Amino acid sequence: MCVIRSFAIAFSTYSRIPMPQVEWSEENRKYAMCFFPLIGAVIGLLMWGWLWLCDVLGSGVLLRGAVGALLPILVTGGIHMDGFMDTSDALASWQSRERRLEILKDSHVGAFAVMGCTGYLLLSAALLGEAAVADGPMLLCAFVISRAMSAWALAAFKSARPKGMLDSFAQAAHKRMVTIGCIVYAALCALVWVFCGGWLALVYLLTAALCLAYYRRMAYKHFGGVTGDLAGWLVQVTELALTAVIVLGGKL
Repeated sequence: MCVIRSFAIAFSTYSRIPMPQVEWSEENRKYAMCFFPLIGAVIGLLMWGWLWLCDVLGSGVLLRGAVGALLPILVTGGIHMDGFMDTSDALASWQSRERRLEILKDSHVGAFAVMGCTGYLLLSAALLGEAAVADGPMLLCAFVISRAMSAWALAAFKSARPKGMLDSFAQAAHKRMVTIGCIVYAALCALVWVFCGGWLALVYLLTAALCLAYYRRMAYKHFGGVTGDLAGWLVQVTELALTAVIVLGGKL
């Protein structure tokens, strides 16, 4: 039952998919991050289905890309985009580490957050407008591995805010199981990429690894560790970077 409750907590926290209410206890949250990447699988399946439907209906690239860019936000409720926007504001402030952490908690939206979100959605829509149905399985893996890396970073990286939401998950998480689960997700994604993309799988894996390495460097240097907002930034940046290499790589 603990595993089922962890599943429900993961989906109710990081998606808008209806789930039964469960007690928010440390025991019930123990395996929540193990199920976090499955939300990416749901998004990926919907994206794949949308690309197929666009082909069937003969939809233009504008509609194809616009809906594709909005699909992840509709499923997640924008929780990761919110982190991306807050992080954009904090990084652009060029303030002290303490002030940057305060900006992450600030409910107000700054100019750099708006510009960052607008630019992100435009680029995402442009890329997905060029995506083919054959890219569906590889894009699905992009949504999965971005969350697997974010979950693993929770277990492996230092927290910048000891009493934040991310840290509460970290304290409750069964870190060994989270690590094993994320390795399994990454391995499955790598197999799909090799099967569907051939040698380009190396490019996809390298892109994901570079995103994670930069994330750790940025988080430690500017914030003293990771936070929930920074974790959202990692998910968004990794998804966009992988979408770019998958769609553009498919044209080679």
